[in-house]
Amino acid sequence: MFLQGRTAAITGASSGIGLACAEHLARAGASVVMGARRTDVLEQAVGRIRAGGGRAEAVTMDVSCEADSERLVERARQAFGTLDIMICNAGFGYYGTVEETPPAVMQRMMEVNFMGSYFGTRAALPVFRAQHRGHLVFVSSITGQRGVAQTSAYSATKAAQAGFAEALRAEFVRSGIHVSVVYPVSTETGYRDAMRRDYGYTVAGLGPKQSADDVARAIVGCVRRPRPEVYPYRMSKLLAVATVIAPGFTDRLVGRYGRQRTRTHEQGRASSHE
Repeated sequence: MFLQGRTAAITGASSGIGLACAEHLARAGASVVMGARRTDVLEQAVGRIRAGGGRAEAVTMDVSCEADSERLVERARQAFGTLDIMICNAGFGYYGTVEETPPAVMQRMMEVNFMGSYFGTRAALPVFRAQHRGHLVFVSSITGQRGVAQTSAYSATKAAQAGFAEALRAEFVRSGIHVSVVYPVSTETGYRDAMRRDYGYTVAGLGPKQSADDVARAIVGCVRRPRPEVYPYRMSKLLAVATVIAPGFTDRLVGRYGRQRTRTHEQGRASSHE
């Protein structure tokens, strides 16, 4: 796909992977409609893209609200005439055992990580069907392919997202509508700072890491040349394969890379980051 003149809508676009995607797409000539909850941060990001010669619009939204996803798509159509790419990126995580994971946090995580993708898809598909083309991109996690200790709740939401995308791919075989799932490894974003502020702990552990820019470049490459799955850290695909052919061995392997929580002195509170 030539990106010049195309329009992309991105959720969770005020920081991290979503912001990096918006910046890379804008530099490539695409118009971007950026959705997130934090109006001030979002508008600053849009301002920087415009200052650099890019075309960008901001939509304050909560991805767990279907009407907000519809507003995001409608803004794209009003501002730029159409929608070509929907990147469902908004999400947040929680580290801890099942007993340590409050039901309210699990519920909110499912609403944001999975239902956010579902609502974004429902909003975008009527446009894609009418024009007989479009690209849905779901930013999942390698834990959606292979769960890691202390991430059972988060892994479940990301696995649901991946299963949803796989079914959609089967539905749109031989059509002009593409569906891709992105499986990043641990990515350096504001993710851990948010955990410290909202839940009162820090998280550290072993294992490969990558930058938001690394993930964004992989996503833009996929938009240019659609493919079903994207592993920004290429070696992580071996983990997905090992899970299928040797699950017991993989259980022991990923046990080495579990995250450790350290309680801080800050007061934690249960809220999410999209």
